Amino acid sequence: MSGPTRAVVLGAGLTGTLAAAALSRQLDQVTLVDGDLLPAGPQPRKGVPQARHAHLLWSGGARAVESLLPGTEQRLLDAGARKTGMPDGLVSLSPQGWLRRWPQMQYLFTCTRDLLDWTVREQVLARPGIELRQGCQAEELLGSATRITGVRLRDRHSGTSEDCQADLVVDATGRGSRAPHWLADLGLPPVTEQTVDSGLAYATRLFRAPPGLPADFPVVNVQADPHADRPGQTATLLTVEGGKWLVTLSGTRGGEPPAAEGDFVSFARAVRHPVVGDLIAGAEPLGPVRTTRSSVNRRRFYERLPHWPDGFIVLGDAVATYNPVYGHGMSVAAQGAVALGYGLDRHDPAATGTARRLQRALARTVECAWTTATTQDVLYPEAVGEAPRLPARILQRYMDRLMVTANARPAAADALFEALTLSGPMTRLVSPRAAFATLLGPGGGTPLPGPPLTAAETRAARVR
Repeated sequence: MSGPTRAVVLGAGLTGTLAAAALSRQLDQVTLVDGDLLPAGPQPRKGVPQARHAHLLWSGGARAVESLLPGTEQRLLDAGARKTGMPDGLVSLSPQGWLRRWPQMQYLFTCTRDLLDWTVREQVLARPGIELRQGCQAEELLGSATRITGVRLRDRHSGTSEDCQADLVVDATGRGSRAPHWLADLGLPPVTEQTVDSGLAYATRLFRAPPGLPADFPVVNVQADPHADRPGQTATLLTVEGGKWLVTLSGTRGGEPPAAEGDFVSFARAVRHPVVGDLIAGAEPLGPVRTTRSSVNRRRFYERLPHWPDGFIVLGDAVATYNPVYGHGMSVAAQGAVALGYGLDRHDPAATGTARRLQRALARTVECAWTTATTQDVLYPEAVGEAPRLPARILQRYMDRLMVTANARPAAADALFEALTLSGPMTRLVSPRAAFATLLGPGGGTPLPGPPLTAAETRAARVR
């Protein structure tokens, strides 16, 4: 388009900063707006209370971040983050049994959410044409149902408001997004919304990792079994920067983890296998237990509206949120930012229909994570949500067989981990090679009798 172009991105979390990086390639000026006063380093902030829990950046998300901000992976490693191979660096009890530690097929990054957000934000704000407005909150959209021309911002300290004009407004405000209300105020019909709520609650605590622990100590995870007639309970242990273990426990309605510090280890031992509880039983706690309940899966189908205003985009958790136990939120946000940038490379941001085209493209980036989370969560006792339809039930049965087969046939494992890490489309799960392996099944493969920790890992971790 001719003349200067300006975008306003609402929300300076991971989604918003990555969106700003994508926009800065095509637009002259990008203004990031956030209600918080952002910390100058990798520290907690009020607007991201869930940051204290375990977060995973799967290889599909890490590649997306790297494409927007080259060098990010190395920056994370230099700051103490861990890059762990999948599944060779994973000790995980799935609903179908212990996963075999095949040679690396994909990877994931583990670190605190504070470190990841700060590493990304520092690079984005160093780019020319990107500015940050802190302590400001969006009140309403400017323009009409046909075209958005900006946003009204209110300074949270002074209470004063001002109109901020823009060629493109991007809502990356997360779970608390007010986009449905803003669109309704412009005369657009209600946005279709779907929720699946397993009632999941989280509890997290940091521990000092034992001295002498191998540098490649695995991620340890005990998953819930949604087919069991009991609340789903999980335990996950990640090695993060600073020689620490970050341990997150979760439980669905009726099986929530404790907030009391004295009950943390006993709960970890009471899930389907006690390995995480055994690992931390003798470890030194480094802080209190942190809890949260914001785990409902919610999707807003903006792409289904009969009309969509030019100049407005919604992405990230403002479109879809997922049960964090699957670890997909950050990776989906990164892939959404890549899709946004790709769309703007091909289409004039001010042209009629561009925003609608981009909104539809963003909807496609959430499909895999949404299907994964909701088809599992709705199975737990007392879950609230629409029962899966026949195609989803068929897919779930196929996935159950693929998971079992993955412990015996690398072709099935390769497809599984490509989908799990969002490194390829879900269609890879039914590719001829993966489907044939799944059809054959595990054959005479012997299930692993227990967690596949090596003798060296067991000794170093001082498991009793």
